[in-house]
Amino acid sequence: MITAILAFFIDAVMGDPRSKLHPVVLIGNLIAGIEGMLYGKEDSDKKKLVLGGILVVLVLLFTFAVVNGIMNLVKMLDNIYVVTLIEAFFLSFTISPKSLAAAGKELYGYLVADDLDNARYKVGWIVGRDTDELTPGEVSRATIETIAENTVDGIIAPLFYFAIGGVPLAFLYRAVNTMDSMVGYKNDRYIYFGRVAARADDVLGYIPARITGLLFVVSAFILGYDGKKAWKILRRDASKHPSPNGGWAEATVAGALHIRLGGFNSYFGKVHFREYMGDPIEEIGFDHIMKTIRLMYTDTILFLIICHIIFVICSMGVL
Repeated sequence: MITAILAFFIDAVMGDPRSKLHPVVLIGNLIAGIEGMLYGKEDSDKKKLVLGGILVVLVLLFTFAVVNGIMNLVKMLDNIYVVTLIEAFFLSFTISPKSLAAAGKELYGYLVADDLDNARYKVGWIVGRDTDELTPGEVSRATIETIAENTVDGIIAPLFYFAIGGVPLAFLYRAVNTMDSMVGYKNDRYIYFGRVAARADDVLGYIPARITGLLFVVSAFILGYDGKKAWKILRRDASKHPSPNGGWAEATVAGALHIRLGGFNSYFGKVHFREYMGDPIEEIGFDHIMKTIRLMYTDTILFLIICHIIFVICSMGVL
């Protein structure tokens, strides 16, 4: 797990570079290209479902083959330190703790400066809901929910799949998650075509989400937040989230910080209600964004430590 720890430090230094050559951007381009070839507006619902499944298979096969081929070439280098560094560099593209923290800190800065226009505009970069009419509290809530949920998708899940299958499997997960973010919507275009991608993301995120939630409880105790409340709200409210996985992160954070997440959100002018998670002991404020960032980092470091310990024990032949 030295590779994963090194990838975390690489991300801490470099962040998530914005480039057309970023591997996840290239995966997104691949998804868009194959979608353009397969999607037919006039196709039957059943055909859209089948073609959406073919999209998932093609993207995963291509992504795994390319990354696995590159890693096999890297392993041919006769220097374990160089191999580890290159693998860590590639793995760092699949995780985004620094980018999540940077987005949260930027929004925190706008809110503290009472710059609501910029706060609304920038939060629209990380959420899918309408942001033009959001109050400062709603901007804070959207930011907290995003950081909490993306601790699963953007950090723990890729590291989990790296731990069990190396860099290629980490990229396989990122490909599934990217497909879900692009086609996994319940709208007229994607309700059938994107269903397989959405289900695949739910399946692959199942275990990492639960690991994340449990580590958030531990993180709350470590940071001096309310770990008991985090555990209580996790058990009570996690299942209320529309996603089978999202509630494990959001409910736990809500409990740890004594806030209530969920509620009314507007999407394309239509208001939707999402079940509440947590109790409104405290009104959501700017500081809760920074506390969520601390929870995210602590959760990540705990996961890396636990995985490293397990790896060392296994290498000693104890397990």
